[in-house]
Amino acid sequence: MGEPWAARGAEGAPAQMPLVLTALWAAVVVLELAYVMVLGPGPPPLGPLARALQLTLAAYQLLNLLGNVVLFLRSDPSIRGVMLAGRSLGQGWAYCYQCQSQVPPRSGHCSACRVCILRRDHHCRLLGRCVGFHNYRPFLCLLLHAAGVLLHISVLLSPALSTLLQAHSALYTVALLLLPWLMLLTGKVSLAQFALAFVVDTCVAGALLCGAGLLFHGMLLLRGQTTWEWARGHHCYDLGTCHNLQAALGPRWALVWFWPFLASPLPGDGITFQTPGDVGLVTS
Repeated sequence: MGEPWAARGAEGAPAQMPLVLTALWAAVVVLELAYVMVLGPGPPPLGPLARALQLTLAAYQLLNLLGNVVLFLRSDPSIRGVMLAGRSLGQGWAYCYQCQSQVPPRSGHCSACRVCILRRDHHCRLLGRCVGFHNYRPFLCLLLHAAGVLLHISVLLSPALSTLLQAHSALYTVALLLLPWLMLLTGKVSLAQFALAFVVDTCVAGALLCGAGLLFHGMLLLRGQTTWEWARGHHCYDLGTCHNLQAALGPRWALVWFWPFLASPLPGDGITFQTPGDVGLVTS
C-alpha cells in the first residue's frame, strides 16, 4: 500500500521560476506606475474626496491581492502529511505509482509539483502551484482582486498613454498598442514610451484573462466541479448551488470575497466528498 502519506512523491519543492517571473513583472508594473505618477503626467485630476476614495480603494485592493497570494502559496493542497493508510477505500480511490500511495477520489498527480493534489483542479503556471481543495478559495479571490488591481492601474496610466498617443497618427497608435516590441526595435519609440505601452497592454490583457478565469471557475463553483470533471462531463458532486458554495468556500461564502483573512472553515477534509444521494438532493 506504500507510505501512509506521499512524502516520496515529491523530491524537492516545485520549481519557483514561474513565481519569480510573475514577481518581476509585478515589479515592472509598480515601477512604471511610480514613474508616471511622480515624473510623468501624474494621476488623473480628481478632487480631495475622490482622491481619498481612490487611495482607499487602492489600499483595499492591494491588501486583498497580497493577502490572497500569501494564503494561496502557504496552503498546501497536496497529500503530503495526510494520513491515508488505513482509510476505508471505496469508489473513486486509486493507486498512484509515482507517490506510491492510495489517493482519494477527485485527487490527481501533478507532474510539475511531483505529488498528488487533493481535489485537484489545475496547475497554476503563473504562481507555480497546483489549485486544489485547500487553496481553491484564495485562488478564486485572487482572480477577482487581480482583475480589479490591473484595471485600476490601467486607469491611472491612461492619461499618460493618451497624451502620448494624441501626438501621433492613428497608424502609430495601433502599432504602439499592438506591437510595442517592434516599435522599440525599429527605433520608433523611446524606452520610456515602450515601457508605458507595454505595461498598459499587459495590465489590460491580464485583467481580461483574470476576468475570464473568474467567470469560468465561477461556473465550476456553482456546479461543484473541477476543471478535470468539467472537461469529462462529470456531475457526481453537484449538491446544488448553495451547498456547492459552502463546500468550496465555507459557511461564510458570501463574505470571503471581501477579506482574505475572514474565518470560513471548509466543511470537508478533501478526502471524502458528499454526493447528491448522501444529502438527499436532486441535481438539476
